[in-house]
Amino acid sequence: MDRITLDVIGAALLSIAEEMGEALIKSSYSTNIKERQDCSTALFNVRGEVVAQAEHIPMHLGSLIMIVHEILKRYPVERLHEGDVFVGNDPYTGGSTHLPDITVASPVFADGVPVGFVANIAHHADGSGRQTHSIWDEGLRIPPIRIVEGGRLREDVMELVLLNFRLPRERRADFRAQFAANRLGAARLQELVQRYGRDTCVAAMDASLAYGERRIRAAVRSIPDGAYGFEDWMDDDGVGGPPVPLRVRITVSGDRIALDFTGTGAQVPGDINVVYLALVATVYYVLKAVLDPEVPANGGFYRAIDVTAPAGSLVNAQPPAPVAWRTQTCQRVADLILGALAPALPARVTAATNGANSAWVFSGTNPATGEYYVYLETIGGGSGARATKDGLDAVQVHVTNTSNLPVECLEMEYPLVVEEYALVPDSGGAGRFRGGLGIRRTVRVLGHDTTFLGTLERQRVAPWGLRGGGEGGRGALLLLSPGMATPRELGSKVAGVRLEAGDVVTIVTPGAGGYGPPAERAPALRARDARDGKVSSA
Repeated sequence: MDRITLDVIGAALLSIAEEMGEALIKSSYSTNIKERQDCSTALFNVRGEVVAQAEHIPMHLGSLIMIVHEILKRYPVERLHEGDVFVGNDPYTGGSTHLPDITVASPVFADGVPVGFVANIAHHADGSGRQTHSIWDEGLRIPPIRIVEGGRLREDVMELVLLNFRLPRERRADFRAQFAANRLGAARLQELVQRYGRDTCVAAMDASLAYGERRIRAAVRSIPDGAYGFEDWMDDDGVGGPPVPLRVRITVSGDRIALDFTGTGAQVPGDINVVYLALVATVYYVLKAVLDPEVPANGGFYRAIDVTAPAGSLVNAQPPAPVAWRTQTCQRVADLILGALAPALPARVTAATNGANSAWVFSGTNPATGEYYVYLETIGGGSGARATKDGLDAVQVHVTNTSNLPVECLEMEYPLVVEEYALVPDSGGAGRFRGGLGIRRTVRVLGHDTTFLGTLERQRVAPWGLRGGGEGGRGALLLLSPGMATPRELGSKVAGVRLEAGDVVTIVTPGAGGYGPPAERAPALRARDARDGKVSSA
């Protein structure tokens, strides 16, 4: 296939995925999707390989990698119909990487013949904020099943699903948005096939996969051959136990790269376990970011990368391990890989980021409406300093890419008020280039009792610097009740905490590590630090 045709069709496929994402965000009901944009979209070929993924949430790649394969296992091609929609969320049967992320996928037909699939995933924030100890505690597990058949909704399946949610009206509305996004994607793909022909479009998909493979292999060859290792630690096991080790050994040989996580601790009783699909999604994200950000994020890209992890380990959990906050660990895995590659690619990697998926959940009955509500938000922190620049302040990093929930939207939707939303002074590690600053957000509960869940990392183990750079600031959860003189520090992971009217909760997210010796910081940057109220340690 000539390069121009390949580029045109490849760009069109990506455009379809991006348009699906915009449609999902604009037509969804919950703040978690319409404001925070906690969703992703992708296109697949008829074999179930990703051919185009919109740039939304890297972690969602783990939810999308296997969904079509799992559908085809259960429903052979001859049993598929135009207008079908399949739904799934079970981490242990390939539908997702944790239960709130619900994937919907649809086959696309042209002249009665399947030409591919479209899929999207959205986070349905419906949890109660309770502690979980197994996958069964975390909600309804849905293996990939048909929920729309030939364009007709299976009301019995929908009823079964909605009966397991606390906010069924909100869930139904978000499902409708997901179905609509798939219909749009299918229509756009059919238009593309009609314009260029089925054979040409299928050939372009295959050529795009081959191009992705060639490009990543060329990028891997830029790494000196050898073995590179690194070790880091999770704060705890998710329920207040001791730190848990994370280890990786990366072997580069020519145009292949292998990552082995042997030595990582065993799966834990807390909900920070990671299924294998979430692990490989994290690996693919980091290698794309470090080696070639422009390489197509498709199935061809994966062919040069081998990932192994012991079954039953923290990063290859087996049933019934709970996985609700698997992103806490995945964020640390991303930093772990960067630490390992630092000696080989010092100009490309960053110091440790905030290394957390800092989040909280408030749930209760809104006294103004009498309706149950769930407010979930993941909150950014510092990004690691680079070889040539300071890290960014107050951003989402690595596998999470959600948007900020504006204060106005939060206070309009929920019986809560935001009393502070600020940067954490001097939480970025000192260095020739400084790490980014974390965030401090304080919320007061208004006129009712609520259940609270808080989760973060880097409360014990600070974000590390590189090449002489300093550590970043640690995270914290604080509770101040009426009558208390000073806030009480909570653990890094708490659930089922009962809050009363007037209680105030503060989340402090970690900063990030610095890069290079602080004494080498340029005078102009020191002057800027002084202006911004940042300490310039030497």
